[in-house]
Order: sequence, then C-alpha cells, then structure tokens
Amino acid sequence: MTTTSTPVRRITVDTPVGFELIGVKKKAAIQLMGSRLWGRFNPNHWDPAYAGETGLKAPIQTGEMSSAYIAEMCVNWFGADFFKGARINCKYIASTFAGETIETFGVVREKTAKGSGYRFTVDVWAANEDGEKKTVGFVEVDVGV
Repeated sequence: MTTTSTPVRRITVDTPVGFELIGVKKKAAIQLMGSRLWGRFNPNHWDPAYAGETGLKAPIQTGEMSSAYIAEMCVNWFGADFFKGARINCKYIASTFAGETIETFGVVREKTAKGSGYRFTVDVWAANEDGEKKTVGFVEVDVGV
C-alpha cells in the first residue's frame, strides 16, 4: 500500500522575500454570516430582503470574516509562531456579498534580522472570484527568534 502525505508548508528563516503564500478559499454563505458569532444582530448580514431595503445587492459578510480567513492562511504558514507576538493590520475596502467566493493571498515583503531569527512582514489580501480586493493589509511574524 502506497501513501502520500501533504508536504508541510511552513515559513522558515530561509524563506526569501517575494515568497507567495498559498491561501484559503471560502464561500460567503448566509448560514455562517447570520450566525451569532458573526453578524446575527444586524440583518444586513443575513436577510436578503432587509439588505435590499438598505441599498445592498445582497447580504454582506462582516469584515471579521475576511480577517479570519487571512489569519487561517497565516496559521497554515507560520504555525505556532503566529501566536507569539505577531501583528495583523487589515483594512476592509469593499463589501463581500453572500455567494461570493473569497480567496486569501500573501507575499513576503520584508525580512528583518531579529535575535537568532527574522521578523517577516507579509502583505496580505482577500479577493473575490473576479479578483476584486475586499480586504488588504499586512502581518508581522517572528520566526526563529
């Protein structure tokens, strides 16, 4: 019997500037958008009729959902290092509508020596299937420090 394993994707001290992170893809599902965790208190996030009355073409995700997708990508690449003094800075620049598929992206912009390792600065963003950016920002994570 032959088994294959998925290689561990991990940012290490040897990762170069310009390295591109493989992101995650998520569908903007009303069932999640209307959960108590994300936006149940505001019908713009889960009620199509209400969203239409307020001028929206469909319910919108909360901005925190895109940030969560970006954080998931970072955990996939940085592992436990992402939970040790990392910084995430994001700005929501466009609404994510119900039914859109959102994908996250990241590119290592800077690598600064720090202690025995490096502080990585990674430009991150989330975009829909048409390439429209919805959230932009950066993360800073210490690796090998």
